[in-house]
Amino acid sequence: MPADLAVIGLGHHGLPLAQAATAAGINAIGYDTDPRPVAELAAGRSPVDGSLTAPEIRRMLAGGFRPTTNTAELGRVRTAVLCTPTPLGPDRTLDLTAVTDAARALAARLRPHTTVLLESPVPPGTTEGLLRELLEAGSGLRAGRDFHLAYSPGRLDPGNRTHGFAGTPKVIGGLTPACTESAAAFYGRLTDKVVRARGPREAETVKLLETNFRHVNIALVNEMAVLCHELGVDLWDVIRCAETKPFGFQAFRPGPGVGGHGAPVDTIGAHRPLRLVELAGQVNERMPQYVVQRAATLLNEHGKSARGARILLLGITYKPDLPDRQGSPADEIARRLMDLGAAVSYHDPHVPDWRVRELPVPRADSLYEAAAHADLTILLQHHRTYDLQGLSVKAQLLLDTRGATPAGAAHRL
Repeated sequence: MPADLAVIGLGHHGLPLAQAATAAGINAIGYDTDPRPVAELAAGRSPVDGSLTAPEIRRMLAGGFRPTTNTAELGRVRTAVLCTPTPLGPDRTLDLTAVTDAARALAARLRPHTTVLLESPVPPGTTEGLLRELLEAGSGLRAGRDFHLAYSPGRLDPGNRTHGFAGTPKVIGGLTPACTESAAAFYGRLTDKVVRARGPREAETVKLLETNFRHVNIALVNEMAVLCHELGVDLWDVIRCAETKPFGFQAFRPGPGVGGHGAPVDTIGAHRPLRLVELAGQVNERMPQYVVQRAATLLNEHGKSARGARILLLGITYKPDLPDRQGSPADEIARRLMDLGAAVSYHDPHVPDWRVRELPVPRADSLYEAAAHADLTILLQHHRTYDLQGLSVKAQLLLDTRGATPAGAAHRL
């Protein structure tokens, strides 16, 4: 059965797009080479932690959304959007293997007049270079003449209740003006505002800038956290005051590390490295170690050693109120505490089981009872369900890495 849209890649980028398209009345299929997410979706379950709920998946299916592994389906759509993952490789450049595989699968079925869009994070030049070459070689068609080609950076913030898909402007950059307008016509059905970039390279670089902006500013405030602790300055009060400035400042807050799916990119192929981003990555990567150092110091100040200490970790996901643990610093923190000889347990309402070094970490059922029993409780993620005022009373010793507890109620990062 023909469809208007094929979303290629059913992960954190693809699923929200498919949901928005289905809600807008667009007949969509979801294609993935991995049968597992396809089977999960067909059964009404989300294959990705924290992406969509089971009721949302069921509404998509009821609205006509069809997950599939059949490449023949790709030759029956008007628009195809590549949303495949591009993780960082060992050399800290983006791994484009999944994009390449998706492009080849699509090229074999590509028909004239199709609009092809790429949303995956990629180095600038990928759309008009690698992607264009693969599509043209596999289809015999020419981009900009026989089919439209454009890039649009994925911008969705998982779990954000204020800025959903429709309320987040879509940036698009087409190979030709006609390609841009074709992409604008598609995205205009899904979002309130479309922003036209000069071309695909500019649109690709938007994603690079937005991701690195976040990581650089988090690194700055993490450095300030370490400095302020050494100076005896309350950083959280500093931030509270600084964010009253109506211009030239945007508040970021420190934490135990940086997780999520938007990895900072400091090396773009053979081009010059982004030295500031590289340094920011080093700062952020040191934060789990710093948290463990603070924990050991706190225990020592209260007459206890890290060896044999009972340490409770609260919130092990990378983001509050979501089950997604992608890049969460909790794993490294737990490993380092275990190396010091601590007995680590955890509590997280969104994570029923957790393994570190292939071994299960004990899960606390009663938060207050576990905090009262632990020598040290470390708040790594502030889920809404946590009553931090009550927790600060029950815990023997509390280290708050998120500045979420009332002033004076805990030791803050």
